Amino acid sequence: MIELRGLTKRYGTTTAVDNLSFTVGAGHITGFLGPNGAGKTTTMRLILGLDNPTGGSVTVNGESYRDKRAPMHEVGALIDPSAVHGGRSAYYHLLWQAQAGGIHKSRVDDVLDMVGLADVAGKKVGGFSLGMRQRLGIGSAMLGDPPVLLFDEPVNGLDPEGIQWIRSMMKRFAEEGRTVFVSSHLMSEMEQTADHVLVVGRGQLIADLPMSEFTQRSALTHVRVVSPDAARLTPHLEAMGGVVKNGTRGELSVTGLDAGAIGAAAFERGIRLSELSSQRASLEAAFMELTHDSVEYRANETSKAGSSTAEETVRELTAEGAS
Repeated sequence: MIELRGLTKRYGTTTAVDNLSFTVGAGHITGFLGPNGAGKTTTMRLILGLDNPTGGSVTVNGESYRDKRAPMHEVGALIDPSAVHGGRSAYYHLLWQAQAGGIHKSRVDDVLDMVGLADVAGKKVGGFSLGMRQRLGIGSAMLGDPPVLLFDEPVNGLDPEGIQWIRSMMKRFAEEGRTVFVSSHLMSEMEQTADHVLVVGRGQLIADLPMSEFTQRSALTHVRVVSPDAARLTPHLEAMGGVVKNGTRGELSVTGLDAGAIGAAAFERGIRLSELSSQRASLEAAFMELTHDSVEYRANETSKAGSSTAEETVRELTAEGAS
């Protein structure tokens, strides 16, 4: 378990992490999302004791990382896969780390096999592709077989087979009861991998929700209704608390009601339905909606449409998280 309480980090006049408080539990994969400059990597560095916080605290399984007597046996992390000595072979890169962490050298061969680098164990890391360096970095994180794992952009440079491999491995770790904390900009990958999402913007927590609830709460999640009697159905749905928007002839987009309630209302009134389907927002769409006003670097826009919806969603999620 990872716990942050009021964690803050300032660099001069810039606040990179602003009073962050959240808990990353064990037994599931937690995705850590946010626009560029949101403070994700800084937060991970603070968790690992690589930077000192300006305020607040962060603990891993009840104590700070720096206080752990055998940190590699408790926490594994991939932050920067390029931070390797190019003149060393993959085997010796992992060997010196194992020796520094009090880990038996036999574990090096096991890890190289685990990450698919056994056949290139004797080759120098300087000649590795980005994907191979990613695998080596993941191997470094796994040397101590730790119960807590942090991965910052773990699929960068991986081919489709490699992406499927790391996804399956993280899911297996979570099923084993480990804490798996993953930061990524690849929304489609996070949607397939994470069970829970934490979203930050400008160093502040915006959302802390299960993945299914996060996408469900997006204004883009709705029920599509097609009926020759759509006009007759509309006032009944609005009376039930639904928000109804008209599309093409005979088509409605309904939020605030689920498909079951809409179907029951139509059946009770003898209104024939041609289609009744739930349209769930993708993680990317929900994320873009939520973080619209937290993006630090943005290309020129011709329209600000949707910003008010994003603000309302942020307020709703923040209020719920505080309750």
